[in-house]
Amino acid sequence: MEKLMSVCKLWKIACTLLVTVPGYVKCLPVEGVQPCTAGGRAKYSMVFTGKWTQSAFPKQYPLYRPPAQWSPLIAVSHSSDYHMWRLGEYASNGVREFVEKGEAWGLMKEVEAAGEKIQSVYGIFSAPASTSGTEQTSTEFEVHPRHSLLSFMARIVPSPDWFVGRDSFNLCEGNHWKEQVSVDLYPHDAGTDSGFTFSSPNFATIPQETITQITSSSPNHPANSFFYPRLKHLPPMARVTLTKLRDSRVIGISTVQSNLLPMGNEIDDSISETPLDCEVSTWSSWGLCMGKCTQMGSKHRTRYIRLKPANNGTPCPTLEEEKECVLDNCV
Repeated sequence: MEKLMSVCKLWKIACTLLVTVPGYVKCLPVEGVQPCTAGGRAKYSMVFTGKWTQSAFPKQYPLYRPPAQWSPLIAVSHSSDYHMWRLGEYASNGVREFVEKGEAWGLMKEVEAAGEKIQSVYGIFSAPASTSGTEQTSTEFEVHPRHSLLSFMARIVPSPDWFVGRDSFNLCEGNHWKEQVSVDLYPHDAGTDSGFTFSSPNFATIPQETITQITSSSPNHPANSFFYPRLKHLPPMARVTLTKLRDSRVIGISTVQSNLLPMGNEIDDSISETPLDCEVSTWSSWGLCMGKCTQMGSKHRTRYIRLKPANNGTPCPTLEEEKECVLDNCV
């Protein structure tokens, strides 16, 4: 219990830690990031909402030891010359420790070092862990015109090295700050562990691979926990809503921007019930030919259910077959 309290205290410190870099340097914006000319800093609330339900992700859904849940969310406000993580690039040691074990101190030290070295980081902050796949958690943070980008990640628990997050999301549009925006989050593979399922044992990927987004068909292997070949796109696992604050109150906005995937998924996202087709084993060998010598005999073979269907998925086929055979040793 004392150890648990100690961990909680450490996370409380992490949640309130804000690293403000003295002075700023002009940085060259990366491709696609326009300079921000908004006047002054802006404060935002950040609400993380889990959408990881058994109906949306029925395959191998974790129910116990541990059940589906989320790690604390680690986030950084920064300039365009810093990246916590990027698709197609290798995860840092700090990111690897976080996505595999949930240990955040290495990642936070990397962020702080980047802020001290190239003055690219404005703030580090965290939202508490969620104890279920659908729990909501929140925090607040600040951005600056020269540090208008937001990067964050939360570990999928349990998983080999999977996470949700966003890299370098720009909260500034030209000369003004965005008022409110919703961002749907999808699973990513950090490329450091080769496990296929939520509960896979540790199996380091050697050599390390780059960070990729997990889809309904990639990795293209039936054993993968996210393999749903009937879907064009996976439903979102979580959603983050960012709202600009004024006088410590949330401003009501009628129009909410979103990064939702294009329509075309077979499953309505408002329902989020993913069909799970039945999976069966291969056939066993044929059994012995049985019967009377005066008649044709019969033999059988069987197979078993590997994965039961759910949400109107394809039902299981027959599990036993019989065919005629000629008896041996009949005079």
